[in-house]
Amino acid sequence: MSSSLPTLPFPIRNECPPGACTCERDVLLGDPAADLRVLRLTREEEKRLVSRIESISSYAELRHVEKRMAEQLGIMLQIAPGAREVRTVRGLSIQLAEQRGLCRKIRQSIPAAVRRCLEQHPDIVYAILNEHDLLGPA
Repeated sequence: MSSSLPTLPFPIRNECPPGACTCERDVLLGDPAADLRVLRLTREEEKRLVSRIESISSYAELRHVEKRMAEQLGIMLQIAPGAREVRTVRGLSIQLAEQRGLCRKIRQSIPAAVRRCLEQHPDIVYAILNEHDLLGPA
């Protein structure tokens, strides 16, 4: 790690092993105008967030957690029906918006947690589909 990196008032995620990730953490830390909120998501905080997502039981709660992730971490979660028909939860597109500083593991763990939550609560899936007018009147 470079000694020219700024000192931050909060703990940040440890850097990934070289070549294992494309998060560009050091580039983000080197930009004085960068939004560093995403780096607050340490491995421990990631585990807490994944656990929180998996315990979601309603559509309103999912949207609330989605909003809080955007406010506190700058992470934009996108959940939408896939390009083809939706027969199962696997037919939904669950992604995090591209963002510098967002580790490859986080890009996998958060959508996987959302998918596990949706598999346990099909009513949330129906609400997402209704939001996109897939189950609405013809």
